[in-house]
Amino acid sequence: MEITRQCVVALTWTLKDSLGEVLDLLEEPVEFLVGGDDLLPRIEEALQGRSAGATLALQLEPEDAFGDFDEQLLFLAPRALLPADVEEGMALDGMALPEACSPDAPRHAVYTVAGVYPEHVLLDGNHPLAGMGLRLQLTVQAVRAASAEEIGCGSAGTGFFRVQPGGSLRH
Repeated sequence: MEITRQCVVALTWTLKDSLGEVLDLLEEPVEFLVGGDDLLPRIEEALQGRSAGATLALQLEPEDAFGDFDEQLLFLAPRALLPADVEEGMALDGMALPEACSPDAPRHAVYTVAGVYPEHVLLDGNHPLAGMGLRLQLTVQAVRAASAEEIGCGSAGTGFFRVQPGGSLRH
């Protein structure tokens, strides 16, 4: 079966930064809905017309991936308003932040704790890969028709490569 919109692909990959450092290695296939909300448009374009067994090497510039780093998505929050166990690298849901924490910070984002100081915490609403050029070596392990449920919700349940405001790298 060839890959077209509204089908599900099972992929494995190696994701590297522009210097060749491995950022993510997916050895077990994970399913993604093509034509939904699971993959970046540049990846979907490259997959069109391919079938199981195809391998692709893609260079993704920030505009094709997670965007440029935006300093306006950095916020200082009073340390006292955050959980006592907050530490650098933690992810915090913007919806769970107290309103007084950082009033200008969008609530729909996921923030990474970029620094913990005695009085403040630095919250970063950028995607962890924002501003980075990426190299993606992927293999199509399988292709199948998408179910009506997958098409209806726009996902095969993964959503790894979709740019979501303040999203983070998950699979």
